[in-house]
Amino acid sequence: IIKIAFDCRPGAIALSLALREPKYQETAAYCHFGRQAYTHQGIKYFEWENAKDLSEYKGMTSAQVSASLKASNYLTKWVD
Repeated sequence: IIKIAFDCRPGAIALSLALREPKYQETAAYCHFGRQAYTHQGIKYFEWENAKDLSEYKGMTSAQVSASLKASNYLTKWVD
């Protein structure tokens, strides 16, 4: 499921979490877990609190997972 749903290349993680945005001074103050996500002047704050919905994978069989892997681009995202 991780390989299907997430792009875990370092650059993709940096892009997904917007690590180059100047927001981390605010996130470092007053703890950063459990805070409400919001956007201010086009910059998203505490976005990691919005969990990705993976419920579609809950009832998948092994064959369905294999088919999803073959249909996805995980081989271009991961180096195994």
